[in-house]
Amino acid sequence: MIFNEHLKLEGQHAFLSASKYHWINYDEDKVSRAYAKHLATMKGTADHEFAALCIKRGQKLPKSQKTLNMYINDAIGFKMIPEQILYYSENCFGTADAILFRNNVLRIHDLKTGEIPAHIEQLLVYSALFCLEYHIKPGDIEIELRIYQHDDIWTHNPSADEILPIMDTIIAHDKVIASIKEQGV
Repeated sequence: MIFNEHLKLEGQHAFLSASKYHWINYDEDKVSRAYAKHLATMKGTADHEFAALCIKRGQKLPKSQKTLNMYINDAIGFKMIPEQILYYSENCFGTADAILFRNNVLRIHDLKTGEIPAHIEQLLVYSALFCLEYHIKPGDIEIELRIYQHDDIWTHNPSADEILPIMDTIIAHDKVIASIKEQGV
């Protein structure tokens, strides 16, 4: 048998794919909700890509109280780096939406496009990863974290006492995973 070629589809995944087969048990209402969530995720990805491009180009958006506009314009105003990977090990790394370290101040901004309320823990982990990667003691710097969501900005200035335990947890958990990998489990 000669199979049909679907060159345009290589590397892509259908929403109703065999590998994510749980949809065969969904009723029409549940598949509709799941697809709406999928579309929102795709929009969020596109918004992040658009924001990163605007920040890299220094292209501000019209001043407004809209989440995306505030996020992009603030990141450009602070001369931040978009989509920066922060790396501790192959077991623990992440990508900060926008980051800057200047004059002993670490600034991390996070764009949230979804409906689920954001949590500051993600930005605390980025702060810990930054301190670990660049060998900086969190007590020696100022940190400002911002979450942009629902046309609002939430700002948090964590203390070293909030960052140090996360750094310790990253180190400890990384050792556990490394040990398991060494054992070939």
